[in-house]
Amino acid sequence: MTEAAPDPLERLRERLAAFPDGEVRTGTVAGFGERGDVLVQLDGDDPQAPTGTIPRHLLSWAAFEDPGEVVSIGQRITAEVSGVVERTGEVVLSARACEDEALYRYLRRTRRGDVVTGTVAAVHNFGVFVRLDGEPSHPAYPGTGFIRVPDLTWSRIDHPEDAVRPGQRVTGEVVVIDTYQGEVVVSLKALQEDPWDRLTAGTGDVVAGPVTKVVPFGVFVRVGEAAEGLVHASDLDGQVVSEGQELAVRIVEIDRMLRRIRLAPAD
Repeated sequence: MTEAAPDPLERLRERLAAFPDGEVRTGTVAGFGERGDVLVQLDGDDPQAPTGTIPRHLLSWAAFEDPGEVVSIGQRITAEVSGVVERTGEVVLSARACEDEALYRYLRRTRRGDVVTGTVAAVHNFGVFVRLDGEPSHPAYPGTGFIRVPDLTWSRIDHPEDAVRPGQRVTGEVVVIDTYQGEVVVSLKALQEDPWDRLTAGTGDVVAGPVTKVVPFGVFVRVGEAAEGLVHASDLDGQVVSEGQELAVRIVEIDRMLRRIRLAPAD
């Protein structure tokens, strides 16, 4: 009787159980792939063929032209499991995650929800790097802490520099520990009071506030301390307004779930 072919799904489940994401494994460099990947014979895994792969971009924090500059065949290596390829059962590894031992230890002992303080090291349009107090120096980035733009403030901003500047001291809450990128993702907003919780005005109320932004489809007006609403261009009836101008508006609609306020000029 012919034995039934192994169930690919069951095989994948076994591989996922044997190599959970984030687990640190050791092995031996067995060769190099066509795209510059490094093939690894993992300790305790199938000895017939290499079943671990380190993609080129996960090999090292250092710049290199050829992976042979970083590792050699027969070299022992330590890497973190990043996933398992569904089709082949191949284990995807990150040697970069474990390359800087001090950084890896720091990331592993940091916990989501921790409150951390640091100094803004660099501000970019995609986010802010922070040198966290007590962190080891990062091998590639200006700081181990990173703040995504939506996590900077509840207020509307055009650029992260509208919220923070290099050298500024900041305190935030850890929301993600990312060994893949080697960074601690921090939210300043998590420790700030939500301005919508302080919004006392309701539908039909007339309030006055500064114009915070002029866009082709209308203008945004601050309502209360920090919440903002939109006056659509069609409701302005040709009225010209500029940023900073005080404008009296009537609240037409408040959608707390979508965090949107629709305004109209006061009668």
